[in-house]
Amino acid sequence: MAGLYFEQFQEGQRFEHELTRTVTEADNMWFCGMTMNPQPLHIDREFASKAPFGQPLVNSLFTLGLMIGISVQDTTLGTTVGNLGMSDTRFPAPLFHGDTVHVTTEVASLRASRSKPDVGIVEFVHRAFKQDGTEVATCRRQAMMHRLPSDTSA
Repeated sequence: MAGLYFEQFQEGQRFEHELTRTVTEADNMWFCGMTMNPQPLHIDREFASKAPFGQPLVNSLFTLGLMIGISVQDTTLGTTVGNLGMSDTRFPAPLFHGDTVHVTTEVASLRASRSKPDVGIVEFVHRAFKQDGTEVATCRRQAMMHRLPSDTSA
């Protein structure tokens, strides 16, 4: 698997994820539909044209999911047990249809699990930026990660 095990992370380690994604109007409409979010700022161009940004905003939860999803290939693919939580989630600037997102991840902290000897807790700080370098999302995420298998000869 491409993901790293708990022991392979280091505090301060930084990932510049190569995968990027241009967000489309269809992405935003499908996500709003699937999550039953009828907010007109996301789905009604006429309504949004009269709002402060003058155009529809990409749903912030889509932005959050995309940011974390982009990070998976380099960090947790196949080596995570699960997410424990997210905190300090912010959206400092809007994301619009047609913007291209790129993501960075930093390892903020590591600790062995107190109750499960085969896992450790990694705290990531994810940041998403659009094509002009404007930060559009950030969050701290705590993930429970598998430790390296004790027998790697199998």
